[in-house]
Amino acid sequence: MNAHDFTFPAIDEGEIKLADYAGKTILVVNTASACGLTPQYTGLQKLWQAYQDKGLVVLGVPSNDFGKQEPGTEAEIVEFCATNYDVNFPMTAKQVVIGGDAHPFYQWAVSEAGEDAAPKWNFHKYLIGADGALAGVFSSKTEPQGDELISAIDAALAD
Repeated sequence: MNAHDFTFPAIDEGEIKLADYAGKTILVVNTASACGLTPQYTGLQKLWQAYQDKGLVVLGVPSNDFGKQEPGTEAEIVEFCATNYDVNFPMTAKQVVIGGDAHPFYQWAVSEAGEDAAPKWNFHKYLIGADGALAGVFSSKTEPQGDELISAIDAALAD
């Protein structure tokens, strides 16, 4: 089993199949609109713009799991992200990302990397290689434009 085995409902209807991104590097980030880390949307959008043509997909996964900081509807989330951060990378419908009710992708990521790899807060990041394997886990405090993440993305894209 790998990340390509999972699907998410899209925030704007339809379905996001990670298998459709086979051969690409995917950065999966649980997001929230009312968090102190919400400005990371700017960096995520910059990553998407800079690396999209090189094979990176940024996938936002809105979640209300931490501090109830994503209380809005899918339509409100889309409007907030577009209006405030010009976000146009793919986003899923709101998901549970921790515990027994977590989306199966998140359960898989934790089974692959251990309990310490579970999201502890909003804007936790999983990097998925072109082959669908987990290529990196990054805490909420890891900035999208930070050297650690950029280096990991560059390495994953080079594979």
